[in-house]
Amino acid sequence: MKERTEQRKEILERVKKVLIDRLRLDLEPDEIADDSPLFGLGLGLDSVDALEIVVGIEQEFGISITDEDMQAFRSINTIVDFTMERLEGKEKEDKGGITQ
Repeated sequence: MKERTEQRKEILERVKKVLIDRLRLDLEPDEIADDSPLFGLGLGLDSVDALEIVVGIEQEFGISITDEDMQAFRSINTIVDFTMERLEGKEKEDKGGITQ
């Protein structure tokens, strides 16, 4: 398995690409600050944009996102953290269940 920081960097780039592609942003990935707010004064996205991001993330990573999960969609960093947690949980399930 890839080192966690390497995996995070890869997911970060993929999340930025999803945002750029789904929202048709005229930006390069390195022009989007990792901790910039997605809504309000940050990128200035709205609820329709949020839905596009959710669908894009679900398709890109093969994860499900509920309404309750939307609180994680505050910045690129929070989306990456959420996605990593979901992927780690999915990986454990794929290996035969979550062990406690």
